[in-house]
Amino acid sequence: MLNSPRESSDRKTALVIGANGVIGRNLIDYLTKLPDWDIIGVSRRGGESSDRVRYVAADLLDETDTRMKLGGLTEVTHIFYAAYQDRPTWAELVAPNLAMLVNVVNAIEPVAASLRHISLMQGYKVYGAHLGPFKTPAKETDAYHMPPEFNIDQQQFLERRQRGQHWTWSAIRPSVVCGFALGNPMNLAMVIAIYASISKELGLPLRFPGKPGAYHSLLEMTDAELLSKATVWAATDSRCANQAFNINNGDLFRWSELWPKIANYFELETAPPLPMSLETVMADKEPLWNSMIQKHGLENNSYKDVSSWRFGDFVFSWDYDFFADGTKARRLGFHEFVDTEAMFISIFDDLRRRKVIP
Repeated sequence: MLNSPRESSDRKTALVIGANGVIGRNLIDYLTKLPDWDIIGVSRRGGESSDRVRYVAADLLDETDTRMKLGGLTEVTHIFYAAYQDRPTWAELVAPNLAMLVNVVNAIEPVAASLRHISLMQGYKVYGAHLGPFKTPAKETDAYHMPPEFNIDQQQFLERRQRGQHWTWSAIRPSVVCGFALGNPMNLAMVIAIYASISKELGLPLRFPGKPGAYHSLLEMTDAELLSKATVWAATDSRCANQAFNINNGDLFRWSELWPKIANYFELETAPPLPMSLETVMADKEPLWNSMIQKHGLENNSYKDVSSWRFGDFVFSWDYDFFADGTKARRLGFHEFVDTEAMFISIFDDLRRRKVIP
């Protein structure tokens, strides 16, 4: 139990933007375990509603559609923003990702009289982690880097919008988020699971495909359930108002130590790392994947929905240390942690239970 000042226990309504991604899906799962939350999930595809969760399909890039679909949600008390639009370049990411957040806030803030908090999901791009070697451990007080950077633009929008308002904001900065989701462009656990499963099907050892230096760099991950707990904590603890928080598992690892353990889980041998683009070498594996679905009795998930090869290439290219200081959240009362090796094994077990992988 967190010993900290909390909001009153009256009923709250969460609007989860990006409901079908790794972060949004796991956040909804966590909120359904809490008795005092009603939940509305928003994504382009919508979803199957239940007694606790109502789904809304909306095109957040379309200002009119967003206002039409969300403008009647007067009961919303907390916006949890975790939507993301992928684009080929960093500069191209800015316009759509900023526009979606602006459209959501413009639709909800004028009608939701009880709005208390807007939670913004960010990441280590704020620190320039995607650009190359950056200062580690990164701290929430570190200076911004040269734009373009949509995470920074989004936060600055909320800072300006919040002035004089009764609601507050928080910016949550996880490392690579690992959990279950299909059809997500940033899903490292799925990358590894599908890559390992196909390697096994082909009778190959599990080779680390990244840059040579990446095999020995120090990294950290963020478990999706831990992230959900931290996100709700920051949104409901008054001490966290209008601040950013790094959220990570709490341990560091090197692929050189973890990779053989992952191979062992899949009953595979390892071989020396071999730098290769997964986006390239896995591009022709769809027929093989379809045959694996039939052979192993898997759920009929399309190859596109289980493939995040471009993101895998991105993560495995980090031939520099990649971690941030997570002590600010702990100083304010959030003390959860997750063992990263155990996290990966748990996710792989879950993918097998769901018959996503053999």
